[in-house]
Amino acid sequence: MFPKISIVTPSLNQGRFVEECIQSVLAQKYPNFEHIVVDGGSTDNTLEVLKQYPHLQWISEPDRGSSDAINKGFRMASGDIVGWIGTDDRYLGNCFERVVAYLAANPAIDIVYGNYNWIDVDGNLLQRRYELDFDLFMLKYLHILYIPVVATFFKQKIFCEDNYLSPDYNYANDYEFILRLALKGYQFGHIRSFLSDFRWHSTSNSTLASAQQTQEQERALLELDTFLGRVESIALRQSLYKLLKLLARTKRYILKGAYGYYFSS
Repeated sequence: MFPKISIVTPSLNQGRFVEECIQSVLAQKYPNFEHIVVDGGSTDNTLEVLKQYPHLQWISEPDRGSSDAINKGFRMASGDIVGWIGTDDRYLGNCFERVVAYLAANPAIDIVYGNYNWIDVDGNLLQRRYELDFDLFMLKYLHILYIPVVATFFKQKIFCEDNYLSPDYNYANDYEFILRLALKGYQFGHIRSFLSDFRWHSTSNSTLASAQQTQEQERALLELDTFLGRVESIALRQSLYKLLKLLARTKRYILKGAYGYYFSS
């Protein structure tokens, strides 16, 4: 009835937001879960907040970057289903119930993701993000990762089969991980419901390191995509990549327009 859900939260000096993240997990009122916080040695008030919640499993120690911290959490997770959410993000009501119900109805699915919101530093809604069903072409070549890890849940088999984030990536580790799982043949499902809020603020990686994210995403694609990897000419490969990105973006616009997502509030 209630498969165990493990939530992994990497943390570093986000004491302003971490309690809201913790509360969003508790607010699910789900009877079988664990929340694991892997802190990289915060020097703000993060640890004081964590100490107030005895249900948490948490550690605070130096790490080798965000991928290392998240992998520690994945290895600690004992749930049947594993989610990954940042300290500055939060889950929406009934998120866990929706995920469990979807996976029960679709047993072949290994990874499930939903829609999400962009919110500002104060938690005000900026934009509703209606996502599309899984599409490998768009996953490969879209200019952004359209599968939001903040609203993504993995079956435990992913980690039992030794799939973890690459330590070589810190800014596009989510993209490299998701793409690698897709190319291995794991099955993705999409819940057309809003599961979480993603917070945009001045100290988030999405704000501070957008250029590094783009560079790492392109590197991951070249390493994993056998089609582009076979093109020996750098100039030809770059031209082809630009064309594929344009086609992926056009496909996304057309599909979102056909579903009416640009006109939904």
